[in-house]
Amino acid sequence: MLPYAISFFIVFLDQVTKIAARRLLSVDGGIPVIPRVFHLTLVENPGVAFGLFPGLGWLLILLISGCLVALIIVLYRMRNLGWTQSLPIAFILGGAAGNLIDRVRLGHVVDFLDFRVWPVFNLADTFITLGVFIFFVSAFRKR
Repeated sequence: MLPYAISFFIVFLDQVTKIAARRLLSVDGGIPVIPRVFHLTLVENPGVAFGLFPGLGWLLILLISGCLVALIIVLYRMRNLGWTQSLPIAFILGGAAGNLIDRVRLGHVVDFLDFRVWPVFNLADTFITLGVFIFFVSAFRKR
């Protein structure tokens, strides 16, 4: 049950930060937090990672929804997983759900974390990336 709570917390945190970003930032320019290093920049991303495949709209929503259902089933069927296996799934589930909410509600994903050397991203993207990283590290450590 704890992995689901973690996923819901990630969705909540992601949505709160995106609401704040939409209220405080404009797509016309960003706010430098650390000049030339880290800015808060509002980007409306209609695609997937790095803005790829922007015209797929509902197909992306269906594909991501199917992946979310699969992750929920995996967590349910394998409820006795250890932390190294359930935590990354919870991170990916929460991040993907947060971005899916944007796609359905707004037609795009709200991104706002801008490190200037990488495409602008959000907290959901961060948790998806962390989840994948933890998953691979734990898989390689077992071998």
